[in-house]
Amino acid sequence: MTELPTIRDQLLATLHSYESCVVALSAGVDSSVVAMAAQLALGDRALAVTGSSASLAAGELDEARALAAQIGITHRVLETQEFARPGYVQNAPDRCYHCKTELYEQLERVRADIGFAVIVNGANRDDLGDYRPGMQAASEHRVRSPLLECGIDKRTVRALAAEWNLPLWDKPATPCLSSRVAYGQSVTPERLRMIDTVEQWLRRDCHFRIVRVRYHEGDLARVEVPREDLARLLDPTLREELTQRALAAGFKFVTIDLAGFRSGSQNEVLGKTLLPLL
Repeated sequence: MTELPTIRDQLLATLHSYESCVVALSAGVDSSVVAMAAQLALGDRALAVTGSSASLAAGELDEARALAAQIGITHRVLETQEFARPGYVQNAPDRCYHCKTELYEQLERVRADIGFAVIVNGANRDDLGDYRPGMQAASEHRVRSPLLECGIDKRTVRALAAEWNLPLWDKPATPCLSSRVAYGQSVTPERLRMIDTVEQWLRRDCHFRIVRVRYHEGDLARVEVPREDLARLLDPTLREELTQRALAAGFKFVTIDLAGFRSGSQNEVLGKTLLPLL
């Protein structure tokens, strides 16, 4: 394996070659590492921008702000309007394409206004292994992916975050709330609120580090935790409280997925014919 200092220097050189950039910053480890690298490589010629909407889980915007402050990069927040896009609300398998199109169109206006050269995102090499229509939107808007360009995978991203003392170096992946809604079921702010309410309770009060509450037809919640946490979730007392919390949030039915947590499990219904869109 290439030594981490060599990888770090390659990433910084790649960003420096852009001359200036707007970083699409979420509160995730990938885009935070890109923001840190952009600040080191470009200084005041780097700007971080976070899109905010109902699809963002509670606390994520505050975390993005705190990360930008720690990194020292100039930061803006934009209110994105993906719910005004029928293709997003209808929630076909290409939903992420419509969401990213909204974000990149707004970032393109920001980039043009301030005269910066490119928009950059946090896509890394491991993102090539799943169905990610948002990458098509990135390609259409000429968004650069410096981690991907340098061949950096998720493990190396976390190593860089740890070296740079970013507190989220071991943070679990936190995709947007809309990714929890089964394809074909409309994405609405109310449904996302239902999901977020139950997930926040499971994380904050029950201390599940990794959890997904998936929304299915008929206001059914399918709860995923890692297999090693299933026994605790199935404890009769906790199971009953989970049921009551979910019903109070607006769900009508509550299920626990005995297969355990799988990243992107909603994509399992798509079969093997859909490949990443580059």
